[in-house]
Amino acid sequence: MANNKLQDVLQRGIYGSPETLPEERALFLSTISERIYLALTNRQVIHKGMYSEAIDVMKTKKDAHLFINGELTYTLYSNYLKEAAKYKIPFTVVNDGHDTPIGLVLASNTAINYGKEPEFFIQDEIYKRDME
Repeated sequence: MANNKLQDVLQRGIYGSPETLPEERALFLSTISERIYLALTNRQVIHKGMYSEAIDVMKTKKDAHLFINGELTYTLYSNYLKEAAKYKIPFTVVNDGHDTPIGLVLASNTAINYGKEPEFFIQDEIYKRDME
């Protein structure tokens, strides 16, 4: 048994800690779907103005964390950062090299109990064009 623990420590030292759901984390800017309040595609973030649903989440979900796709330029998402700052929502700009259509995610630090299949995208015309 002690040999197994030693082997585990060595493996973690060489390869790092194993990550749960790596494909999902690559898609959703380092978080997983069971934690997401709201997700916007890159084009939805770029779209002029802000989605009121994003503002509502920032106002009501005090445990929210904002993840931004680092492939976007600051001017394209700065309005969301300014809004997050109003409500003291921490943010992370994710530059992990993964190609993802997701531009912004508002997520919890823990799982959210939806009780059914979660729907956290705003399915407008921009979303439909992105997901074609």
